[in-house]
Amino acid sequence: MPAGNRRGGGPVLGGRDIAVDLGTSNTLIYVRGEGIVLDEPSVVAIDVLTGTLLAVGAEAKRMIGRTPSNIQATRPLKDGVIADFDVCEKMLRYFIQQVHRRRWSKPRMVICVPSGVTGVERRAVQEAAEYAGARPPAYIIEEPMAAAIGAGLPVASPIGSMIVDIGGGTTEVAVLSLGGVVVSQSSRVGGDELDEAILQYLKKEHGIATGSRTAEEIKMALGSAAPLVNEVRAEIRGRDLLTGLPRTLEINTREIREAIEDRVADIVDAIKVTLDRTPPELAADIMERGITLSGGGSLLNGLTQRIRAETGMPVWMAPDPRLSVVLGAGRALEEFGTFGDVIFDDTPA
Repeated sequence: MPAGNRRGGGPVLGGRDIAVDLGTSNTLIYVRGEGIVLDEPSVVAIDVLTGTLLAVGAEAKRMIGRTPSNIQATRPLKDGVIADFDVCEKMLRYFIQQVHRRRWSKPRMVICVPSGVTGVERRAVQEAAEYAGARPPAYIIEEPMAAAIGAGLPVASPIGSMIVDIGGGTTEVAVLSLGGVVVSQSSRVGGDELDEAILQYLKKEHGIATGSRTAEEIKMALGSAAPLVNEVRAEIRGRDLLTGLPRTLEINTREIREAIEDRVADIVDAIKVTLDRTPPELAADIMERGITLSGGGSLLNGLTQRIRAETGMPVWMAPDPRLSVVLGAGRALEEFGTFGDVIFDDTPA
């Protein structure tokens, strides 16, 4: 369990408190009493000459790979942590202003972080939230705990529950019991790594360059973690590395599966390592109750079957995998008396 003060007996959070899933790929915000009110890509477009914020979210994502030299469309988070503090703070401030319009009122905020972040990375997230307008201190909840709550797992019971949260930048694997993380494994492999693997495969095997958005579309349309009954073919467009001219290429699901195999194997290995470190009594619970998958990356075709085959465990998908983390953080806000022990900050005791 990371350092920090547990909060279990404080006052119930009030006002327009918000929970934030600050993800590598997408940022989601939950407002207490209202539910999820924002779901936008974690992308910012900035004029590099003036530092002016030009676009945030979906509008900025459409600019990736299409901007002139003076405009930079960038993701301020990488591998689940802040890569560019100033840009992340601007993005978070913009999103908060979209859902919290009381100019002089600062909302209390619960913000999610990967379980494997360092103390410095954790504090950077808190400071970004506070600079963006959150009332200090910004509270922290670990992503696997939030995902488990959002998936409806009995995290407070003396029963072992296993959650695998596959996001854009990280894969979080955790075994939970009695309101705490017993064993966890954080691997900096996620949807972005799969996209990059597809880019590199197309360059190496076919001599064609594509953009990150195209790679993401290929992953969603043709990506798979296990052989399919009917393999699918599709045409993609890119730039020929030899001639420099546009070119059309036909590829199939078998090739894309080969391209991402190493990254998928990394995710499965993280699950196996966590199971190997799990106490026997909790392992017996997991064998009976199964492994729960959440996060956008868990939607990869055939992943459930692949994990089931390699671990011998039952594998289930969370009711709404993409939203599990923010729903869990939001539920922790709504039921602070019940889940206060899983929310904490880094203020001195």
